[in-house]
Amino acid sequence: IGELAHEEFWVLYLNNSNKIIHKAVLSKGGITGTVVDIRLIFKSALENQATSLILSHNHPSGKLQASEADRAITQRLKIAGQHLDILVLDHVIITETGYLSFADEGIL
Repeated sequence: IGELAHEEFWVLYLNNSNKIIHKAVLSKGGITGTVVDIRLIFKSALENQATSLILSHNHPSGKLQASEADRAITQRLKIAGQHLDILVLDHVIITETGYLSFADEGIL
């Protein structure tokens, strides 16, 4: 998704062994953003009996920096997941030339 000219937000749903049991495009947006609906993410997590998830979206701009909006939605998802015993393991931002992992950077 790094080479796309628009933003997409993906979610990987994992089981207790951290194996991917479902993957889904949550939304496709414009050049500078896309919509993330927390309720839809966790509805699918519950339907698929996921115990954890990994978030991912692309930055068509090529910037490998987490925006304040990226950080805010990640924290909201992390808190919501804690209430449901569904862990947010990482949020990965992808560009055409690289990636940024919130977990690796210590910002999750």
